[in-house]
Amino acid sequence: MRTRALRRLAAQPNVLFGGVYGAVLASSIVGALTQYGARARTDRLYDAKWLLITAIASALAHGYAHIIARRGHERDHGGRQALWILFEEWPLIAATLPTLLLLYGAGLGWWGSQHIEYVVFAVNIALLFGWGLLAARTAGRTWGAGVRLGLGDGLLGVIVVVANAIIK
Repeated sequence: MRTRALRRLAAQPNVLFGGVYGAVLASSIVGALTQYGARARTDRLYDAKWLLITAIASALAHGYAHIIARRGHERDHGGRQALWILFEEWPLIAATLPTLLLLYGAGLGWWGSQHIEYVVFAVNIALLFGWGLLAARTAGRTWGAGVRLGLGDGLLGVIVVVANAIIK
């Protein structure tokens, strides 16, 4: 029962969107922050701080955009509804937590900080594969089709992250 409820929660559009966006954002931020070669432990703590700030700012920006977009279609524009809309962006922040943990751990010396960006990249691409697979299975696709779609989503994630790193 718990597994089924967790699967239903993870398959909600805002969770899928936030999971994908957060994984891409985390990889892009780490790529942008490490492109100049700063890889000391203190740099990784700095990177973790800026990733968290960026994730929160992105979630607030998305929530704010949803609040404005809904004004044209809904009559209730109360503060409680606006706060709920902002809260619904939690998956974007949650999706950056694996990267935050990796950066924070590297900053504290739990593991090496020299090449942690490659580990971050691999973890986030695996997460993108998982989100793609989950979305495909939720839509009723077979396991084979789901794996193929997940692989395609992971590859698309690589392209997006590399493009973001080049632009920044």
